[in-house]
Amino acid sequence: MQIRQIDAGEFPRAWPIFRDVIAGGDTYSYPPDLSPEQAQAMWTDPPSRCFVAERDGEVLGLYMLRPNHPRGLGDHVANAGYMVSPAARGQGVASAMCEHSLQQAREAGFVAMQYNYVVSSNEAAVRLWQRHGFAIVGRVPGAFRHAVHGPTDVLVMHRAL
Repeated sequence: MQIRQIDAGEFPRAWPIFRDVIAGGDTYSYPPDLSPEQAQAMWTDPPSRCFVAERDGEVLGLYMLRPNHPRGLGDHVANAGYMVSPAARGQGVASAMCEHSLQQAREAGFVAMQYNYVVSSNEAAVRLWQRHGFAIVGRVPGAFRHAVHGPTDVLVMHRAL
């Protein structure tokens, strides 16, 4: 598997995964009708950087890395989001992208990484981020309208780099 940065011109290759993940209504707060252009801008326009995980030319997953706060006194903390193709889940793609993102964040000069909106019912992701050194530092009750479970808590997770 190879992980590499892409630009806006390559984002359409990752869009099917992005579309399928947000359509589930169970992990991301993006509206299900988000356009490919809106997603592309959020994940590729600076200061955001987008990366894909590929095997034999097939996109297995993507992640976005950016400052948690793009300007001012909070821009030293990174933020990231990850999406994996349903067909590639359970193959270590998310773990590899997490490790890659931590290294990219260090190289970019960030001192920590924070996930602001981890849906608590996404237990596999919570366990994975904890295995990568993230701690739950906050809980926001009922902040996510889960497509199946209704109001669901959101976790804030953080780790130093």
